[in-house]
Amino acid sequence: MERGLALEGFNPDSNCQPAQAFRILVSESENEIPLHQHRKGQLILALHGGITCEVEPALWMVPTQHAVWIPGEMPHSNRATANARLCFLFIEPGAVEMPAQCCTLRISPLVRELIVHLTEKNEGDLSQPETQRLVQVLFDELPRQAVEQLHLPMSRHPKIRFIADQLVQHPQERLTLEQWASQLAMSERNLARLVVKETGLSFRRWRQQLQLIIALQLLIGGVSVQQIASELGYDSTNAFITMFKKALGNTPGRYLASLEP
Repeated sequence: MERGLALEGFNPDSNCQPAQAFRILVSESENEIPLHQHRKGQLILALHGGITCEVEPALWMVPTQHAVWIPGEMPHSNRATANARLCFLFIEPGAVEMPAQCCTLRISPLVRELIVHLTEKNEGDLSQPETQRLVQVLFDELPRQAVEQLHLPMSRHPKIRFIADQLVQHPQERLTLEQWASQLAMSERNLARLVVKETGLSFRRWRQQLQLIIALQLLIGGVSVQQIASELGYDSTNAFITMFKKALGNTPGRYLASLEP
């Protein structure tokens, strides 16, 4: 069942079916659902393009063939890339053992096809024995999906949000920690401590994780590796590839190829 990104008129908590799925088509421009929450857990699977979810205290990147799991009652907002194709799967609390915290999952071809097939079922089909068997297979497989660390720890602290906003808007910015501290009228040591306290990462590691999220968005959007390296302010393409491979275990080209269904 295909709907717009905002799922107009749909309340995922209006029935107690163990699982209900919808396929989402995004327009030619980015689309965003503001902060909201629901009783059911939600799995957002990216078939094409990607989606970024902000779930306090982190920003979660969902590239193609991955999904983000958002437990029930957890406030979140979603931003999808242009022309993305997504599946929203709503799961009744307690129906399947899923992580207690938000996480990014690498989705197997079997689970992907089960979810896609479920999107073709209307509400009346969900109570049919054959659909219930399909849902049970899906529930058997979901807990086995690999968790990947595609998220950026965030913070409500205004100075951390300021740096993050600036880096998102100007990803090529290569200011040092000392230069950021000067802009924020604080010492380099105090800023370093603040970043660790608020995000759990060093400034260098936190900035690199943000760049990785931006790189993935650009990569799945069709931007070349050379352009991405330039847009992120790397001195060379090789330096960017080295960072990417260290973080994700593959070069950008091989990683992108691995996402193909």
